[in-house]
Amino acid sequence: MGQFILITGGTKGIGKAVASCLAKAGHNLLLTYASDESAAIRAVNGLQQQFGVEVDSLQADISDKNTIDKIEQYLDDRDIRLEAVVFNAGLTCRDPFEELDMAEWERVFFANVHFPVFLLQRIVNRISKGGSIVFTGSLMGIQPHSVSLAYGVTKSAVHSLVKNMVKFLVPYELRVNAVAPGFVDTEWQKTKPAEIRRNIENKVSLGRFCDPEELAEVYKMLIENSYFNGEVVVVDGGYSYK
Repeated sequence: MGQFILITGGTKGIGKAVASCLAKAGHNLLLTYASDESAAIRAVNGLQQQFGVEVDSLQADISDKNTIDKIEQYLDDRDIRLEAVVFNAGLTCRDPFEELDMAEWERVFFANVHFPVFLLQRIVNRISKGGSIVFTGSLMGIQPHSVSLAYGVTKSAVHSLVKNMVKFLVPYELRVNAVAPGFVDTEWQKTKPAEIRRNIENKVSLGRFCDPEELAEVYKMLIENSYFNGEVVVVDGGYSYK
């Protein structure tokens, strides 16, 4: 069996675009999804038919610690070797500061920070030397915003995690980086009212949202370029919150 790239949250949005970009380049993929099995099946079939690579999917709830065991067992049962891991799946919480619930706050932190750390701990020896780990960070972990405190703080933590993980991954000869996207024109973003979209576009120097496909090329570069390490690559089109 050839090597695979594991992408969490790989059947929708940014993850789906990354999967398509990597499949086009000839990489075999293992994609996790939260709950939408029909979308996962469509994504897998579409990538296999279009690019002729091997693609598998696995349901994985990143807010559940048992999912770490589930993914590890899946890889062990099939003796899958990995050339890269893309930690893309994430959760958010949009409750106002005054109404924040501690359990929900902890759930977002587990999914966005704790889950990837402890999954990586379990599967690091399955990643081939010279391999790459890429996290999805966020502009919200860098710029002030008022949308989701939990999400922004956890994405700041992801950026710090990338910087700190570099030395810990030296014995495994692995690189680790993050992509910090700004506003990406996913299906979810397209549902926003036109006025809100215009307000966002007016804050972006390029005057538009990022296409998922052009963002995916940055992930591909971080996986295939052998010298990027410990970087948080901001892809925001020249955004200013002012």
